[in-house]
Amino acid sequence: MGPEGDVGERDIDRTRADGTDETGARSVDERSDESDDAPRRVTFSREGIRTGFATTVPIALGVGGYGIAFGVLANQAGLSVAEAALMSATVLAGASQIVAVELWADPIPVAAVLFTVFAINLRYSLMGAALEPWFRQLSPKQIYGSLYFMADENWALTMRDLTSGSGRGAFLLGSGIAMWVFWVGSTIVGAVAGGVVGDPTRYGFDFILAAVFVALAAELWEGRSSLLPWLVALGVAVAAAELVPGRWYILLGGLAAAVVEVIRYDG
Repeated sequence: MGPEGDVGERDIDRTRADGTDETGARSVDERSDESDDAPRRVTFSREGIRTGFATTVPIALGVGGYGIAFGVLANQAGLSVAEAALMSATVLAGASQIVAVELWADPIPVAAVLFTVFAINLRYSLMGAALEPWFRQLSPKQIYGSLYFMADENWALTMRDLTSGSGRGAFLLGSGIAMWVFWVGSTIVGAVAGGVVGDPTRYGFDFILAAVFVALAAELWEGRSSLLPWLVALGVAVAAAELVPGRWYILLGGLAAAVVEVIRYDG
């Protein structure tokens, strides 16, 4: 074989069996395969908790205004300050709590309250499923401890953080703790001041949650790819609100958008 062939053989010989050349560098093809095939590593650390908490405080402050409104309504429905605070601490779901106190009566319509709250909170099953690709790397204790503190707002922030590639599996827990602290604290404030505040809608408290969701939606917007599922969710939710009794429109809108995405990418 000629000189050029000898040079080619020497170059091949310098490439190690482990895929590195004589300088120890991976081949371009192998580096590409590693980055494409290897799942991102998710860790559960104090740094993730701190970041989640600090990131969520501004949102939690806004949600606190809604918590005050709930505390006022709970007071007007006859709940004590301790009962309202306990409800916020254990349920941590503003929309369902508002509906529950609106249905509050003597005697309490237990079946109606449970059924309505169940319908509203079914959306959390979809939210939890969205976190599964990252949470599969965590222990059950870490997963369920974090999910206890999951609300709409900190779920949206967690999705943004994880999809950025941060790998912070504890972000949901830290952000949820921030939500929990401000939600329970604001509930207490509202329940204590319930007799003084009167109708919370006079101060625009009823619009706070809508404003928070608009801000979160802007953060989750991914351009034209988001337009179709959002429009489908909106259309189905509006139609269901008119045709289906109760609060099922929340779940039905989310399910419709999920079906659209499955058809687009897996169909």
